Amino acid sequence: MNFAVIIGLGNPGPPYDRSRHNIGWRVLDQLVTADQNKWSSWKLEKDAIVTHRTYMNTKIFALKPQTFMNDSGAAVSRFVIFYKVRLDRLWVVHDDVDLPFGELRSAFDRGSAGHRGVESITEHLGSQAFNRLRIGVGSNRAIGMASEDYVLQPFTDEEEQQLVGKDGVIAKAVDLLSRQLVSLTHEHKKEDGA
Repeated sequence: MNFAVIIGLGNPGPPYDRSRHNIGWRVLDQLVTADQNKWSSWKLEKDAIVTHRTYMNTKIFALKPQTFMNDSGAAVSRFVIFYKVRLDRLWVVHDDVDLPFGELRSAFDRGSAGHRGVESITEHLGSQAFNRLRIGVGSNRAIGMASEDYVLQPFTDEEEQQLVGKDGVIAKAVDLLSRQLVSLTHEHKKEDGA
C-alpha cells in the first residue's frame, strides 16, 4: 500500500477557527466533507486530528496538527516517520501573506518564505522537498499590521463570502488538491505495475 498525506496548517481552538492562519484546516474540512462517506471519522493520533481514505492503491491521510502553528513540524514528522511516508507524497496546505487574497500556488522543494509552520516542518523533516499549496490570504502591509498578528485575524465579511460556496477560494483549493492526488495515485498504479 502506498501512502500520501495532506497537512492542513492551523492553530487549535475556537478563537482561531476562522482566522487567516487556519485556511489549511478549512480546505481539509471541505475536502473530507465533499466525499464524507469515503473518509474515516476524524480521530486524535500522534498530536494531530487525522482521517483517511483509500483511492486505488493509495491510502490518503488528511491531518490537522494539534500543536500550534510554529511547532507543526513535531506532529508532522512523528506521523511521517511512523507511516514511512515519502516526502514527495506529502502536501502542506497553508496561508500565504505574500500572495493576493484568493490566489493559489503549488510549490515543491521551495523555502518557507518566512512561514513559521512550514519552517517547523522543514526543520523537523530535515528537508523542504515536499509539496505545498499556498493560499493567498491578503497582505498585512496595506494596514500596517505585523504579519504574525494579521494572520490571527478573521477574514472580513467580504473575504469570507469569496472563500465559501461552490466557486469560492476553498472549493478551488480542494479541486486543485484533488487533481494532484488523483495524478499521484495514477503514478502509484504505474509504479506497482498495474
